[in-house]
Amino acid sequence: MNTTKAAIIISLLTLQLQAQQYQDIHNKAILVDTHNDILMKTVDDGFSIDSNLKGKTHTDLARWKQGGLDVQLFSVYCDGASKNAYAMANREMDSLDAVIARNPDKIVKVANYKELINVVKQHKIAAMAGVEGGHMIEDDLNKLETLYKRGARYLSLTHNVAPSWATSAADETNNPNLQHKGLTDFGKQVVKRMNQLGMMIDVSHSGEQTFWDVINISTKPIIASHSSVYSLVPHLRNLKDEQIKAIAKNGGVIQVNFHPGFIDPSFDQKEASFLQNHKIENDSLTKTGMDGWYALDYLYHKYSEEAEAMRPPLSMLIDHIEYIIKLVGVDYVGIGSDFDGINLTPQGLDDVSAYPLITKALLERGYNEKEINKILGENFLRVLKANELQ
Repeated sequence: MNTTKAAIIISLLTLQLQAQQYQDIHNKAILVDTHNDILMKTVDDGFSIDSNLKGKTHTDLARWKQGGLDVQLFSVYCDGASKNAYAMANREMDSLDAVIARNPDKIVKVANYKELINVVKQHKIAAMAGVEGGHMIEDDLNKLETLYKRGARYLSLTHNVAPSWATSAADETNNPNLQHKGLTDFGKQVVKRMNQLGMMIDVSHSGEQTFWDVINISTKPIIASHSSVYSLVPHLRNLKDEQIKAIAKNGGVIQVNFHPGFIDPSFDQKEASFLQNHKIENDSLTKTGMDGWYALDYLYHKYSEEAEAMRPPLSMLIDHIEYIIKLVGVDYVGIGSDFDGINLTPQGLDDVSAYPLITKALLERGYNEKEINKILGENFLRVLKANELQ
């Protein structure tokens, strides 16, 4: 055998070994994703996640299985300006319950850490919910408790359009006429009641003053269910270094978001150029009453080659994970993809079947199995358990 042929064989064997290694690590880990918006699409578009939705969504049950997902926290969401937000929250949770009832061999709703682990051991998906936006409790602590009893294990205190009792990052950044910043007295009651229930406080979308009010009040570790790093991409939805340090000191976790606009500093300009190029068509769509997010989604699918060129490399997502690790340690970072709540994803992460690529990339960066297990799910599970303790 000549030297060249031997080198090729060794190279192929090395690649095969590496592929087996990252798949083995990924399959053994408990993979948790704390933010997926598929329930919004089940209600808006009538999709059923137990059917084949490839090409229509990022998510369905079969592709979750392919991606090695173990635990999903489903985002329960409607726009902050919507009427009857609490009714919408219950409607989305009804849709989740219906899927679970039809597929007891694949997905099970769990109430706590112990139940979650039992379901994962059965090789089924453990399902919880996270309510995205305090407006959905309609200023009523009884509604908060009802959503908790239905399976909501976190509440994002604000979305972009915030409730009356907490200011959002969008409010604090863009609205110079705010009557107050941060939590009102009622907002502080919400935080305290969540601590009592064992419901995690989510500061993704929260304004900085709201964030610091939560840090000063909460007696339990908090989460950022789908946020990335401000120092890498200075977007109002990302977390500044002092916030990341405060979450680590609190014992919480930052679940990194996949949205290109939060991980790629050049993306917003690319998206603005795309919209300008298709302004007439976009205006026509929105004039018919189509929501702006869905109009953009339509255009990205129609002009898929342009959209494909805008997607950031997977390495940029890993950069955000690694930045948090270097700043505060490997115990305070996880995955909050925002699948089906974002129009575009990083290259390679086409849908939920592609989670193993994250494990592969982390392994290539030099992280060991113990560290990767923490990132993929153990860090979040620690926070879930800590919130359950009375």
